[in-house]
Amino acid sequence: MNRSMLIGTVLGIGIATTGGAIAGYKILKEPDHADVIKTVPITKKVKIPHEECHDKTVVHQRPVKDQNRVAGKAIGAVLGGVLGNQVGGGDGKKVATVAGAVAGGYAGDRVQNNMQKSDTYTTVENVCSTTYETREDITGYDVTFRLKDKESVVRMSFDPGQKIPVKDGQLVLNAQNQ
Repeated sequence: MNRSMLIGTVLGIGIATTGGAIAGYKILKEPDHADVIKTVPITKKVKIPHEECHDKTVVHQRPVKDQNRVAGKAIGAVLGGVLGNQVGGGDGKKVATVAGAVAGGYAGDRVQNNMQKSDTYTTVENVCSTTYETREDITGYDVTFRLKDKESVVRMSFDPGQKIPVKDGQLVLNAQNQ
């Protein structure tokens, strides 16, 4: 064998051995991270109460002092009787006076009733009600990852990004070690 062939063979064996050692080191070395494939946020609906208040104008009826409307009937009867007395003569005058008093009493009752109903006052009242706003809070993440050609899912309290650190073959799942 000639000398250059011997040198070439020795160099070839050396390079192949070194390359194999380097390749073996890379293959046997534990990965330092897992690749994140998908991150899905986990949400929870939260109802937040708010009190909403506004001013409202309210109309009230004043309390009635004369429930039976005696004053209206009496005044109406007197006025009706006076007017009826002005009509006709003799017995017709008496009938007209009585009829005027009855009609006046009825009219006085109606007038007083309408006046009592329209005797009102207004106030402004603050009216409040509770309304709810709904929002979704993220409570964690379901993370699909690949480690050593195996896909798995883990629930995490934060979004890990593109990679999850690995230490001693285990995922590092707390945010402080990121």
